[in-house]
Amino acid sequence: MAARVALYPGSFDPFHNGHLEIVERAANLYDEVVVAAVRNPQKSQPLFSMEKRQEMIANALSHLSNVSIVTVSTLVVNVARDVGASVIVRGLRAVSDFENELQMAQMNHRLSGIETIFIPTGSSHSFLASRLLREVARYGGDVRDLVPAPVAKALGEVFAGNNDWSENESTL
Repeated sequence: MAARVALYPGSFDPFHNGHLEIVERAANLYDEVVVAAVRNPQKSQPLFSMEKRQEMIANALSHLSNVSIVTVSTLVVNVARDVGASVIVRGLRAVSDFENELQMAQMNHRLSGIETIFIPTGSSHSFLASRLLREVARYGGDVRDLVPAPVAKALGEVFAGNNDWSENESTL
């Protein structure tokens, strides 16, 4: 029997605990999960390079033996085909996410026949968005409890002059 492979795409700029929750849950459902950090030309200038995102995600997911990470700048359905994924996994934070996610799922299905599975985040992560985390960190807010430790360290380095929590790495 072929391995059941799921693809979890996103810009992950930065990867946060909501993303982590979705990957962990998908890893329990599928034989293999491929996390794809996608370069999204519709989003503003990224905070982290694709290489740095891949490194942070790999460090945050090192406890999961059935997860791998790739970086891409192509259609998600092409990545799904390339990695042998039978399903695309998407996280939902709130009802407001559903309309856009549904359109993407329908387009992906039309292009490739691949199904999309939605996994809702727990209420403790439903407010997390990478855009908000970048803004909070930029203005000195402490985001350490909202992102995996490798991401907190990287955010602390990028915004070192804007906060007092990044100076003490022992708390990360």
